[in-house]
Amino acid sequence: MTTTQQKIGSGFGARTTAEEVLRGIDLSGKLALVTGGYSGLGLETTRALAGAGARVVVPARRPDVARKALAGIGGVEVDELDLADLESVRGFAERFLATGRDLDLVINNAGIMACPETRVGPGWEAQFAVNHLGHFALVNRLWPAIARGGARVVAVSSTGHHHSAIRWDDVHFEENYDKWLAYGQAKTANILFAVQLDALGREAGVRAFSVHPGGIKTPLVRHLTTEEMVDAGWIDEAGNVVNPDFKSPQEGASTQVWAATSPQLAGGGGVYCEDCEIAEFATDEDQWVRVRKYATDPGEAARLWTLSAELTGVDAFAEPAGQ
Repeated sequence: MTTTQQKIGSGFGARTTAEEVLRGIDLSGKLALVTGGYSGLGLETTRALAGAGARVVVPARRPDVARKALAGIGGVEVDELDLADLESVRGFAERFLATGRDLDLVINNAGIMACPETRVGPGWEAQFAVNHLGHFALVNRLWPAIARGGARVVAVSSTGHHHSAIRWDDVHFEENYDKWLAYGQAKTANILFAVQLDALGREAGVRAFSVHPGGIKTPLVRHLTTEEMVDAGWIDEAGNVVNPDFKSPQEGASTQVWAATSPQLAGGGGVYCEDCEIAEFATDEDQWVRVRKYATDPGEAARLWTLSAELTGVDAFAEPAGQ
């Protein structure tokens, strides 16, 4: 089934919490994977899924920190994963696949935002590398478990995708680095990843979605100064949230949980969601709401998939050599 970018009347909204989304949904026997599932929205996502009966695997760059943050939440396991390091991604995937388990839900939640110019791996721009390429490699390496489980895969994007389409002539910002353009490109990449994964995976029963969780003050803002956030109207000088549209972490986690579990989305996929609803396309006048058409373009999605496979050396859907 092809899903279009139009509202479906979910009955939920901006103030819905992850727990409210899961009322009446029993995830017993389901296995979920949530990257960065020990901090900010990831922690609330893990808490909600586990509370509904799921077992949750939390890959973490800082496993000891993750275990402390998740103490007291039953049904959770932690393993090491650094999305900026493709060898770490490979090692995690191999360890997981060796368990023989199937995945039912995958939420690509981990990410970085507006960081100073940083290079990882072979000189890749860090936001594109961590937010997109690391998750691309992870999902492709975990594909056998994802396909067997007929999983839903959720890519956590942002309204920040409005900042930039994919910069095909310089995706790694080798010239004129701008932290917000780089963040915007990475978030556009998250949406395009879900579009193409949904197209490639639906024959195996795998569907993919991308989501904007909303504005939330979480550790994601670690690279921003107080002055920057005050100037943006997010907080006051004392650090208190003053933007009335900002959500609590529990509200912020709701859309990714909804996309991963809601029966309202059964049989669909490939769309961008916000406020526990499928988003409509942005108009020229829209600022920071809805979704830009360039972020859902199938041609752009296929082109990004090809580039990502070339950069990471991983593609679960490539034809075997000699075919």
